Amino acid sequence: MNILILGGGGREHALAWNIKERGQGKHELFIAPGNPGTAQCGTNIDIAITDFEELGKFCIDNKIEMVIAGPEEPLVKGAWDYFQKDQLKHIHFIGPSQFGAQLEGSKAFAKAFMHRHDIPTAAYKEFSAEQFEEGVNYLKAHSLPIVLKADGLAGGKGVVICETHADAIMEFEAMLVQAKFGDASKTVVVEQFLDGIEMSVFILTDGKEYVLLPEAKDYKRIGETDTGLNTGGMGAVSPVPFASEEFMEKVTRKIIKPTVAGLENESINYTGFVFIGLIKVNNEPYVIEYNCRMGDPETEVVMPRLKNDLAELCLAAAQHTLSDIKIETDDRSAATVVAVSGGYPGNFEKGYAISFPLLRRVGGGYYFPGRYKRKRW
Repeated sequence: MNILILGGGGREHALAWNIKERGQGKHELFIAPGNPGTAQCGTNIDIAITDFEELGKFCIDNKIEMVIAGPEEPLVKGAWDYFQKDQLKHIHFIGPSQFGAQLEGSKAFAKAFMHRHDIPTAAYKEFSAEQFEEGVNYLKAHSLPIVLKADGLAGGKGVVICETHADAIMEFEAMLVQAKFGDASKTVVVEQFLDGIEMSVFILTDGKEYVLLPEAKDYKRIGETDTGLNTGGMGAVSPVPFASEEFMEKVTRKIIKPTVAGLENESINYTGFVFIGLIKVNNEPYVIEYNCRMGDPETEVVMPRLKNDLAELCLAAAQHTLSDIKIETDDRSAATVVAVSGGYPGNFEKGYAISFPLLRRVGGGYYFPGRYKRKRW
């Protein structure tokens, strides 16, 4: 197949790597806009991920048969809907409709969806700027800690955990009144704090059937030993040690199946990935959030463990044949670490080159001279 991947991060490199390696070179890959890593797997295209008109023209000119959306932005802005035009609708688009993408694009929408389908999640209440005083009174009476979430997209940084009522009110005002996260915090969701350990589960669905991909656990705080401000993710591991067979059965029964059933019952057009951010509390799973795409950096540990050709999985989703698919997983462990500039996730400078010690090959593995052994996949 001729395939276009939208995005330019590590996630898109991992997606492209899987398709190139597992597909054994039978697919022609293009990545918009891509990065130096994706250039090793296919051809980078200098088109913005939200320039739907140019993306559509490129797909027609290059006989693209499938588009896989990496990040959430084009999905929330209606990429799927654009590709339903007559001259484009023959292309298999992997990603939900703009309406379905609200599972990530609006925390309030996602919470209401979970409530309608009895999917376990933290108790919550949402507030707009017009409800500021009501929200302050609600916060004053709320148990501690308090979780505040910007309703819209905030680059993975729109969640704040407040340890005092004063901090919660100050943050609430910053979000709603001072527009700390711009339009994303026009509505703020105040949520019950759940004390447990987090992990991420990924499914590929056609809105009726689904397949479960390898799980992962990411680490969002900037500091060592998982401390400091939340980020979009500083690293990830797979498999997850505490994701026992018993626990994953609960996740499937209480969360995955009701989520997919909810998509079908509400006639939501959804052919793509659902990233389910979970927290394990007293051996019970609760949903923290939905994302309408694969995670970053989690994809970087999921794709090496996925033995299937991702392109073939996506084609099965588009053709409603997922029930014929068996997922094959590598039993080995994978880990990824994110390098960032000082000051991140606040103000930080960009444009620095990232370099690593020269790897020395010895026998069947690679070594940092005098330091750590690194084996190849």
